[in-house]
Amino acid sequence: MVGRVLIIREITPLVSFLTIQIPTFTISGSMSEKIAIVGSGLIGQNWSMIFAAQGYKVHVFDVDPGQLTRAEQNIARTLTEYEEEGFLRGVSAAAEQAKLVTFTSSLQECLTGAIYVQECVPENLDLKRKVFGQIDEIVGGATVVASSSSCLPASSFTEGLRNKEQMLVAHPINPPYFVPLVELVPAPWTKQETLTMARELMEKVGQSPVTLRRESLGFALNRIQYAAINECWNMYQSGLLSAEDIDKVCYDGLGPRYAFIGPLQTMHLNADGIVDYCKRYADGAYNVQKETFKPIPVQYDVETAEKIQAEYNASIPLDKIPDKRKWRDTRLANLAKMKKQLDDK
Repeated sequence: MVGRVLIIREITPLVSFLTIQIPTFTISGSMSEKIAIVGSGLIGQNWSMIFAAQGYKVHVFDVDPGQLTRAEQNIARTLTEYEEEGFLRGVSAAAEQAKLVTFTSSLQECLTGAIYVQECVPENLDLKRKVFGQIDEIVGGATVVASSSSCLPASSFTEGLRNKEQMLVAHPINPPYFVPLVELVPAPWTKQETLTMARELMEKVGQSPVTLRRESLGFALNRIQYAAINECWNMYQSGLLSAEDIDKVCYDGLGPRYAFIGPLQTMHLNADGIVDYCKRYADGAYNVQKETFKPIPVQYDVETAEKIQAEYNASIPLDKIPDKRKWRDTRLANLAKMKKQLDDK
C-alpha cells in the first residue's frame, strides 16, 4: 500500500502575511518545550509533524483561518496515512501527535513561551522582512528564530532587529519529513550559541543538520545541485546522452552511492585514502574537466528545455506530474525508513 502516502501541497497565500498587524511588546518569563511555526503551508506542516513526533507542543500561526483549517485537516490525515504505511516518526500514535499541534491566527499566542521559531512564509524578501520585524517585537532574547529560506540569506531580512543575534536560516529539503538535511546558515551577527542550539534541536528531532561557517549564495546543497545540473545540461546540448539516460546515470549510478556516502568519502574509499586517490586520479579528472566542461551558462535556454520536456512528455505528461511527485515521495519515504532500520542495527 505504499502508493497511499499523502503529500501536503497547500501554500499559504502571500497576501495574508503582507497585511498582518501585530502590537508591540516583549515576552518575559520562563520558556517551555514549545515550538512556534509561522506559516501553515507545505513546509510549515512538515515542520509541525517533525517536531510533534518528538513530543514538542507545536503552535502554528497563519492569518488565514481557511488555511489553518486546511493545515489542521491535512496534518491529521497525513499522520494517519504515515502510520498506516509504517512511515510515522516518533513513538506515539498519529492521533496523539496530531493533538500536540495547535493552530492560531494570533502571532502573540503562537510565539509566547516558544524556545524556537521556524518561519515558513513564501520566499519573498519584503515579506520576510515584515514578518521577522513583527516576530522580533514579540520574542525574548532567549528564543532562536530560524527561516526556512531556500536562497535568501538571513542578513537580508534580520539586519537592524533587536534579536538579530538569535536569528539564522534553517533551510529544509523538500519533503523535509523524509529528506532530513537542514542547512544552518548564520548571518554575520548570529551568535555561536544560536547555531549550537539550532543544531542540537535538529539532531534531537531526527533531522540531519549541516552548519555553514558563513553566508554563501545558494548555501551548500544548491551549489552542488546546480553544478550537477550544469554538466547534465552540457551533455544534453552536445547530444552525448538522452535526458532519460542522463537521469539514469544519477539514479542508478551516483544516487545509490550518495544515499550513504558523499563525494569526498567516495574518493577516500575508492583508493587507499583521499591522498592516494588524488595521486592516482587527479590528472585524469583535470583533463576531463579541461576538455569537456563548459563555462557556467548565462541561463538554461528555452530551446534546450523544450527538447528535454518533449522527451518527458511521453512518460510524464504535464497532467501526470502530481502523480509522479507522489511516486517520488513514496520512494523517498521507503528509503528514509530503510536507512533508519540500517542505522538502528
